[in-house]
Amino acid sequence: MTPARHPLYREDVSAVASLALPWEKLAGKTVLVAGARGLIGAFLCDVLLARGDVSVVALGRDGEKARAAFAAHEGNPHLRILAHDVNRPLDSAAAGHADFVVHLASNTHPKAYATSPIATIAGNVIGTDNLLSYAAATGAERFLFASSVEIYGENRGDTELFREDYCGTIDCNTLRAGYPESKRCGEALSQAYRREKGLDCVVARLARSYGPTLLRDDTKALSQFLGKALAGENIVLKSPGEQYYSYTYAADAVSGLLTVLLLGADGEAYNVADPSGDIRLKDLAAIVAREAGKKVVFDLPDAVEAAGFSKATVARLDGAKLRALGWRARFGLEDGLRRTLAILRAST
Repeated sequence: MTPARHPLYREDVSAVASLALPWEKLAGKTVLVAGARGLIGAFLCDVLLARGDVSVVALGRDGEKARAAFAAHEGNPHLRILAHDVNRPLDSAAAGHADFVVHLASNTHPKAYATSPIATIAGNVIGTDNLLSYAAATGAERFLFASSVEIYGENRGDTELFREDYCGTIDCNTLRAGYPESKRCGEALSQAYRREKGLDCVVARLARSYGPTLLRDDTKALSQFLGKALAGENIVLKSPGEQYYSYTYAADAVSGLLTVLLLGADGEAYNVADPSGDIRLKDLAAIVAREAGKKVVFDLPDAVEAAGFSKATVARLDGAKLRALGWRARFGLEDGLRRTLAILRAST
């Protein structure tokens, strides 16, 4: 069974597709989703297609993998899969017109930051420019750039939670800076297109996300924990685990994205996070270990892994601005992890 066919997954999709949002803005419209096969993109496409009156252009580099990912929608006239690398300009003749463009295409895990640093930066800068250019040229109603908690950098020790106007420290002269700095540049490009091209743009800053749509080669700490749990192995923690982060279940991350897309103000950025998802890494590892009936063990990372690790030790998001638009997280951390493991166990 694929995750998309699991009853819990279908329940999650249905719940998000039934939220009290102004869906009429999307009725009869086309949404181009770049990064459609990723953790957030796959769930977002499933939600949009569940509406029944929204057309989706699912854009990804590998058309075959995208078709496999969306096999549950085979024959759906509202879905078109477009094989395209965002680092190349998007030809409007090939892509057609999109009323909304959602940019989720990015390397988002530590090993990729260390082994493919150029591609990581390119997707967040060149790719963003290409998609913004396409959106502006074709008269899109709105462009949504999916940014990250990582744009805030290291907590300076002067706040408990990152609000949207906070700016922490990033040592730009390091390999690891490629991801957060390029995400910052992507946000700046969005502002530039607003001013110069008149393009309506919003930004969603995602917390660390997890869920049943995660890609199996994802090397984020929580993804590794889940992989070990599914393999019936002990959970390996590669640090003392004092990092204090915000986490969001995929269904809640997508409901947050849709809230920003449909209700956010032009030019504004919104943190997508809820206090129920704030936890120290060692406690997160303990929850996954308990769910798997295993224990937490400690090990040192190899050089490649260490090079890709975030240097931030406290990175918790203040989601009050998004909650003011009516967004609420539906899943607590333990519930989200339990659902993720149940769906993935049935899909292996």
